[in-house]
Amino acid sequence: MQEHPSGPAETGATMDYSEHEKTYDRFIAATKYGTAIIVALMLGMAAGFFTAGGFLGGILVFVILSVVGVFLMG
Repeated sequence: MQEHPSGPAETGATMDYSEHEKTYDRFIAATKYGTAIIVALMLGMAAGFFTAGGFLGGILVFVILSVVGVFLMG
């Protein structure tokens, strides 16, 4: 048969909740800004490959969308 513990479930070190919250906030920010940069990169690549803008036009679209996206999220 399975034993049922009578003590607390946490037997390790105490949780540092403030540090946990900081880590979670940083993870969410990295995910949010990383997604914005990847979307800008994909749109810049599409503009560079499928329009007459070429390589420099794609870079220009990427930079403009990155700056605008990060500014609007901040």
